[in-house]
Amino acid sequence: MKQAIKADAAADLIPDGASLLIGGFMGVGSPHRLIDALVAREARDLTVIANDTAMPGTGIGKLITSGCVSKVIASHIGLNPETQQKMISGEIDVDLVPQGTLVERIRAAGVGLGGILTPTGIGTLVEEGKQSITVDGKDYLLETPLAGDFALIAAHQADYVGNLEYSLTAHNFNPIMAMAGKTVIAEPHTIVPVGVISPDSVKTPGILIDHLLERAH
Repeated sequence: MKQAIKADAAADLIPDGASLLIGGFMGVGSPHRLIDALVAREARDLTVIANDTAMPGTGIGKLITSGCVSKVIASHIGLNPETQQKMISGEIDVDLVPQGTLVERIRAAGVGLGGILTPTGIGTLVEEGKQSITVDGKDYLLETPLAGDFALIAAHQADYVGNLEYSLTAHNFNPIMAMAGKTVIAEPHTIVPVGVISPDSVKTPGILIDHLLERAH
């Protein structure tokens, strides 16, 4: 059985300068209580690895607004003008990665691969500084694994040993990121006894989870 902790205690585990894999898509499926706790702690110099930075006042957007983030690795920032402004001013370093490449780089880190080969980006700026490999006459870019010091993920339900069930589109990136974080903190909406979650519904096994947040009230 895992001992559930409060959001502020979880935020205290994350030092300034840490790299964070944060699940979700435009804030849906993101760990909102954990994000709020990091903002309250006034975390600084974080590297955020995520699909996007949501919008001002929503999800990861709160970290951007509060000055918690120094680097973003994401597939797009199009709906967050604050991220765009801070990138232009040099306050935040932004590395834009094609969405499919991003998730596969995270998956590669989670399953112990040395990288992935993708044709995406061949002949574009994405190719600069990267190794090109030819397979059966076709060129591919070698993209390296992308891990994080912490994976901050949200789930619909957890049981007492940390098995996680996700809901609909809130799957976004969460199960993959749970495999690629050195320390994994899960924020479930509810916590239920072992057996309540059907084995077929468990998408992240409890062995991967280091800390569970107390259920939402």
